[in-house]
Amino acid sequence: MNGNQLFAKILDLTTQFGQKWIFAIILLLLFWFGGIILQTFVTKMAQRKNLNKDFLHLIARVVKIVMVLLGSITALGTLGVDVSALVAGLGLTGFALGFALKDIVSNLVAGAMILIHHPFRLDDFIAVGEFEGTVVDIDLRYTTIQEEDRKILIPNSTLFKKEIALMNPESNNNQAA
Repeated sequence: MNGNQLFAKILDLTTQFGQKWIFAIILLLLFWFGGIILQTFVTKMAQRKNLNKDFLHLIARVVKIVMVLLGSITALGTLGVDVSALVAGLGLTGFALGFALKDIVSNLVAGAMILIHHPFRLDDFIAVGEFEGTVVDIDLRYTTIQEEDRKILIPNSTLFKKEIALMNPESNNNQAA
């Protein structure tokens, strides 16, 4: 093979590979913009339903991250990378992480349900198990109640497993109206 043939072969391979790279980048950008559009859509729909802003922000970010992850896998597939092993690995990793973090995930899901359904609100006086106090903070992982001399962090999954006594239900009805 002489120099001209070698140069022509290298140029041909570079052109083919360059086209794949350009197409992969375009795909990734499309998925990224799609993620931004879906994030905006989820945010606007949730604002119409008056959902909690923290919960809304979390869901919108998860939607965008999933879209970017799908775009990355699609772009790698376009470049000729065998993504089946990657997808299987992600599935197994997700299962292992889900099992290892089940308590945290349980608290997050319970926190989301509390923020959506509002069984109690800030400044309500509640009793859960042996604890009772005024609700001073509700987040995705814990609900904080203030007793006379201390603050107690109650995992949100506990609030779904135990009965909650709402000591001032009239304030809850007024807030819901």
